[in-house]
Amino acid sequence: MNSDFVIWIRRVCLAGALVVAAGSASVPLAAVSGVDHVVVIGVDGLGALAFLETNAPVMHSLMREGAWTLKARGVIPTSSSPNWASMICGAGPEQHGVTSNDWQTNKFEIEPTARNRWGYFPTIFGALREQRPQASQVIVHDWQDFGRLVEPGVPDAVAWVKGSPLTTERAAAVIKEQKPTFLFIHFDDVDHAGHGFGWKSPQYYKSVDMVDSLIGDILHALADAGIRERTLILITADHGGVGTKHGGMTQAEIEIPWILQGPGVFRGRELKGAVNTYDTAATLAYVWGLQAPSVWIGRPVLEAFSNP
Repeated sequence: MNSDFVIWIRRVCLAGALVVAAGSASVPLAAVSGVDHVVVIGVDGLGALAFLETNAPVMHSLMREGAWTLKARGVIPTSSSPNWASMICGAGPEQHGVTSNDWQTNKFEIEPTARNRWGYFPTIFGALREQRPQASQVIVHDWQDFGRLVEPGVPDAVAWVKGSPLTTERAAAVIKEQKPTFLFIHFDDVDHAGHGFGWKSPQYYKSVDMVDSLIGDILHALADAGIRERTLILITADHGGVGTKHGGMTQAEIEIPWILQGPGVFRGRELKGAVNTYDTAATLAYVWGLQAPSVWIGRPVLEAFSNP
């Protein structure tokens, strides 16, 4: 091989390495101006097809005020752990290794393709902690097993609170007292109603409307704390259901709502491009100006933003 060519290749590789190193070490700048706080609300079992049959005035109001799709997709299997993991990991089960609800940190079928310094496949919580270490993070979750999906010690607080009303009370208190940079709220009652009565039962629709009202309480808490106008809201789910079950491969199980509202987001825009649950982590990284982990496959939903 020509020696000049070898020297040129080495210089190109060195230059590329320096760019990567500089990008990794640089202080990230917010890509979306006006966003000081992010609240993600995950509604377990809120299938898009069933959501179409509900009243849910608060969520429909956020759709009118923001960007949304009812054709976002989760991952297969349409079970909770693989989908919550994909949402926060920016990748699918093939990458992060959470393939079922039986997954534990020391009990799994597939090794993750990468591990961060906490020994986990990189999540949005870990990425935010690494690149914006002073940003406050809080998780308030109704489903007990959600907490095991996140790097231990990375969020400032992780609270398991049983039942959507009490989950809302705790989340509202966190908002008013702490005003965290990132608050993740998980509601579980809709999934319980689906399993107990069916995904298109009156009881299911009633549960969705109840959680919708609680989301309204969260919005009121943000307003009372004086941060509503500087907060990005993202509402989505892990899966839908058929009959009283999920875990299969149907539209009713895999399609979920994805609603984004806040500074820099288009008003009343139905998203036409494909959205997958793992795009959620990538979108949050974009909002904060974070460098997404290289092992993520999710992409930011730029179509939602007025000035991407």
